[in-house]
Amino acid sequence: MPHRPNGRIIMFVFCLLGLIVAARSASAEVTRTEFTSKQPYGTFRVGDYVIWQGRIHGDLSPQDAIPGIDKAARNDRGRVAYSASIILIMPAADRSGNGALLVDVPNRGRVYAEALYNSPREAPFVSGTLEQGTGFLQDHGFTVAEVYWELGQGADLPSFVDTDGKTRYVEGAGFAIVRDAADFLAHAAADTAGTSNPLKGAINRTLASGKSQDGRFLKSFLLNGFNMAGNRRAFDGMHVFVSAAGLLPILQTGTGPESSANGIPTFANPEFPGINDGPLTIGEIIAKVEARGEVPPKMLLINSTTDYYSLRASLGRTGASGTADQPFPANVRMYDIAGGSHVVLPQAPTCTLPPGRLDWAPVSRATLLRLDAWVSLNAEPPPSVLMPLEPASGEPPALRAPAKLSGAVIQVPKRDGDGNATGGIRLPDIAVPTGTNSGQNQPQTRDCMLVGSFSPFATTKAQRESTDDARPSIEERYRNRDDYVNRVRVAAQDLVARGFLLSDDAAVIIQSAASSKLFGPTPANSASR
Repeated sequence: MPHRPNGRIIMFVFCLLGLIVAARSASAEVTRTEFTSKQPYGTFRVGDYVIWQGRIHGDLSPQDAIPGIDKAARNDRGRVAYSASIILIMPAADRSGNGALLVDVPNRGRVYAEALYNSPREAPFVSGTLEQGTGFLQDHGFTVAEVYWELGQGADLPSFVDTDGKTRYVEGAGFAIVRDAADFLAHAAADTAGTSNPLKGAINRTLASGKSQDGRFLKSFLLNGFNMAGNRRAFDGMHVFVSAAGLLPILQTGTGPESSANGIPTFANPEFPGINDGPLTIGEIIAKVEARGEVPPKMLLINSTTDYYSLRASLGRTGASGTADQPFPANVRMYDIAGGSHVVLPQAPTCTLPPGRLDWAPVSRATLLRLDAWVSLNAEPPPSVLMPLEPASGEPPALRAPAKLSGAVIQVPKRDGDGNATGGIRLPDIAVPTGTNSGQNQPQTRDCMLVGSFSPFATTKAQRESTDDARPSIEERYRNRDDYVNRVRVAAQDLVARGFLLSDDAAVIIQSAASSKLFGPTPANSASR
């Protein structure tokens, strides 16, 4: 007789599967989506794109591990409701994208994906724009979701009244909002109300992007278990920018009107709590994730030069003691951008020196494609590329370590004779310099400590000698325009070969060098050089 499976085993399996599904649905759920604006966005290599804007509504279990959620008001389902603004920039035609959903985590209400990836060299974007720019994300078929999560910045968070009569907000629900939105957009057919998911069937992998505050958001999100949506990951890959050694202190309740995530340590307040409380290194974070039995996402972490002076980035490599780098886990790469500023602004009128002007958006673009290939094809990205460090000497000043980290050593990038950082990813503007990028600016305000500075070389030897500038002038460095352009071309081609620059961006950089005004009037045929 053929073997008949044990009925009790079958019943156990079905019950177990039911418990898994129930646990997942009880944990979090997008109950309703509403898109109030649907507009054309533009036409790109893969076809037409549209932009949808609206809100998502969801609810959470009052038993979730989010401080204060058990005290928040409950809806008629006995759950705790939230809502948040959302923006989708997606292909108009089904399946015309590349299958990747890129979730951008806004920073203090300002979107960043377009500034990070679509920013043009001739007029770099600042945060908060939805302009097309270079169209890089759309040309490559990415679907972009801007998911708002922050108190006072597009998210309605659960709240309760405490024993003193004050309204307190469950800020940790912001992590759950991003998790739920990503999981819904990537996997759901429809919301609980029956409204179809606009991305139904179009997504096969999810990436997250966050800069500065929201790079810290992503590390904290991962550390505290929010990357698991039931039995699967919310994000397969994370692109984390200029987060230094920081985390985000929102697993608490706050009284508003601003988020508890709004502040950072500064020269005036180096003991600001919650940011550098640890774990400090990505290796320490991943160890905790793996100890829970989770498979961590693939991660690329990007640092700028000013992060080492103003945001204690060296502690993200060494941890709370010593000067030796801790090893990176297999799922992580870290890339330092030599000469890069934390924030690139066209002007900084309150600062003493002109702001740093290195355009490092090309590195963002190239490394996003590397991350996506790592996630989708298991194609390894380039090894980590770091700037060599040395203990901070006090000139230029670096933000000291918190007093409670008695063994911490703040280190800063070693510099060459021009004052430019050594090592790291060296874009042609640094490899073939026309000045010193990302020295510290003054005064030591929050804004000036993040924008860095740019100090141009003198054009001639006579000019530099008249100002006692020890740095060789442009005419002493480069024989002529052709010499300069050829060196830029070599530097750009090297980065293309190593995977840190795309050919399109290399062409733009070379053309910019060919049209430079440092060597007199631009030749009429510079475009073909």
